[in-house]
Formats: sequence, C-alpha cells, structure tokens
Amino acid sequence: MLRAPDRDAAISWYTEKLDFRVVDTVPSGDDMTFVFLSPAVDDGFRLELLAGPGAAERPVYADLGASLGLSGWHHLCLRLDDVDKAVAELKRRSVKIVHEPFDVPAISSRIAFFSDPWGNIFELMQPVTA
Repeated sequence: MLRAPDRDAAISWYTEKLDFRVVDTVPSGDDMTFVFLSPAVDDGFRLELLAGPGAAERPVYADLGASLGLSGWHHLCLRLDDVDKAVAELKRRSVKIVHEPFDVPAISSRIAFFSDPWGNIFELMQPVTA
C-alpha cells in the first residue's frame, strides 16, 4: 500500500503518468479512501493506495544513493521489456527520474528508478541476456 495525502491528485498522477486505471475505491472513514489501481493491460496486478489527509511527507530524493539511508521499504520493482523507452516516456510526462538506466550484469538486468510526487520510489527492470 502507498499513502498519499490527496486522493484526487494521486488518482490523476497514477492514471496520467503511469496509465494505471482505477479498479475500485472504498471509503475508509476520516476522509480516507482506499483506491485500487491496475496497469492498463494487466488485471493480475493491483496497487493499493490509501489517500486522505494526515500523511506525513517522505523525503524527496535527488538521487538514488541518497535514498538508501532510510530504513524500511525502499522501492517497488516493475518488470518491463524496454527500460530506456519507458524512461523516455516518463520524462516526456514530467515524471521525476531518480536514476537513469544502467546495466547490472550480476543480475542480468537493465534498471532505472523514478518517484511519484510523494517520494515513493519505483524501479524499472528489463531482463537482458549476454
């Protein structure tokens, strides 16, 4: 579950920037709402969002290295076919890129990182073969 202070802003960001779609919303009292989001073409994955007032701000990181100093959950990894193409599209949509694409031979992957406006970090991972 991700936490955001403003339901409408969070829904707008995830639907406009990442092409997620709202699958369901469930009021939770105290002006809170659970919002369940899925990628445009995947019914097997859901992102749970709790939106409403009272959320403390997370640090917004300038780079990946700085983000590694906080305990707890760091990022969510999304596997896709072309990291470079995805990063180019995210930039076009004015999404904050935390780390440009780079290769990690030890795990046979090409990866990059971006964040949402609330400091939640996401990794994009593309398997690569030697």
